[in-house]
Amino acid sequence: MLIDTFGRSHNNLRISVTDRCNLRCTYCMPEEVVFMDRSELLTFEEITHFVRVAAPLGIDKLRLTGGEPLLRRDLPRLVRMVADVPGIKDVGLTTNALLLANQAQALFDAGVRRINVSLDTLDPGRFREVSRRDGLEQVLAGIEAAKKAGFSPIKINAVIIRGLTEQDVVPLARFARENALELRFIEYMPIGAEAWERGKVYFAHEILEQIERDVAPLVPADDYDPRAPAMDFQYSDGRGRVGIIASVSRPFCMSCNRLRLTSDGKLRNCLFALSEVNVKPLLREVPDDARLAEMIRQNVRDKWEGHEINTARFIKPGRTMHAIGG
Repeated sequence: MLIDTFGRSHNNLRISVTDRCNLRCTYCMPEEVVFMDRSELLTFEEITHFVRVAAPLGIDKLRLTGGEPLLRRDLPRLVRMVADVPGIKDVGLTTNALLLANQAQALFDAGVRRINVSLDTLDPGRFREVSRRDGLEQVLAGIEAAKKAGFSPIKINAVIIRGLTEQDVVPLARFARENALELRFIEYMPIGAEAWERGKVYFAHEILEQIERDVAPLVPADDYDPRAPAMDFQYSDGRGRVGIIASVSRPFCMSCNRLRLTSDGKLRNCLFALSEVNVKPLLREVPDDARLAEMIRQNVRDKWEGHEINTARFIKPGRTMHAIGG
């Protein structure tokens, strides 16, 4: 198993398939951006090669991300490739869903079962303010297509920013309850292109208080996984679930089980890591599975205790979220 010096076991690999995106969300990326040349991106064969080496080390859970992963041509083919790797038990996907309506069934048929949709507001004006693009109707159509295709669960990821989207907590919670969706609220984190202001963080306890006051009472979820990034709750009447990813107010670093592979072949042991390991040469130039396996093990051994967002020692990563992988 991939166990670091703090005793954390790692089985979860997030794979970014592209840095390109059809939105420009303020908390994720700059409005003007130069994307990587496509030749820099790992091929499907290279990604699958990495997964084949990582799986015997204990990786059994994958999540495909971006950028926007549905911009990567023929993504269902990659899903089939990695899902067929011995030892892989689960393949998930995170998407903004703008292109999901036309791809949901193909992705489900290829082997994706769990899908997370990024949706911060149901208000068209605020959707454009946050994402700097229009597209709310396409997102809603994508969610509906995912339901028809059979995805379960379908989770909605909502970043809540004080002064901007805090008013969307209750409408999103009601929407999720009415449509049998799982809702996950995410505290605003210092990972985007703009200067981070702690004052814009709308904290987990405030989100929970809003929901309990204006939607319905919550109780801890029966199947809460302490290794997961979200604190999971369910409504006391049984009609739905809510998760809170409180990276700022309640860091979950000491139960983290994740590694990240960027679209250009860099291995990162933390979203906020200040260094990364280039594994692409071992996949593209001179394949060396033994050395690659050792680099994965060493990357886990080198993992720090935590991101230190709440200390004066925190240093913002050089890459923004879209280039790291959501």
